[in-house]
Amino acid sequence: MAKILDRFLLFIYSLSIGILSVITILLVTGVVPLRIENSSDERLAFIITVSVAAVLFLLSVRFFYISIRRDRASLPSIDQRTEFGDIQISVETIENLSLKAASRVRGVKDVKTRIKISESGLHITIRALVDGESSIPTLTEEVQRQVHDHIEEITGIPVSFVSVYIANVVQSSTVKSRVE
Repeated sequence: MAKILDRFLLFIYSLSIGILSVITILLVTGVVPLRIENSSDERLAFIITVSVAAVLFLLSVRFFYISIRRDRASLPSIDQRTEFGDIQISVETIENLSLKAASRVRGVKDVKTRIKISESGLHITIRALVDGESSIPTLTEEVQRQVHDHIEEITGIPVSFVSVYIANVVQSSTVKSRVE
């Protein structure tokens, strides 16, 4: 909720600064002449100017605070509570463990992972390139099993499912030379 409010305030702030900039440019260049007829109009203009300046100043202070504070929620992690205290495991750690487990499977060449956290456990998506020498169904089952077992064993976090996407077949880098 706070992020939505901050985005809305930033929108209003940007719009206000833009409008004030255009008005200032028009007044300074003389395109729009500034005419104040009597002292009551002058007082009203003063009150409006001070009010707008105060609101923009408060918005500036808010955005300055947002820019310098450290937001712990920006680093996604999985929190667990044990009898000895709290444990936090970053999503990046789980991604790296998934990469390690999937890379161990023979025939898998280039691996990328994505982790989603849900109520039922982790949803791990593996994107891989294969060598084309092994059966893809057998290879993907092995990747799923390795990643599932490795993550649950190392972290203790339940894995609800592992999805494997085979993106392509890697071309062999060895070139056979021909003798004539």
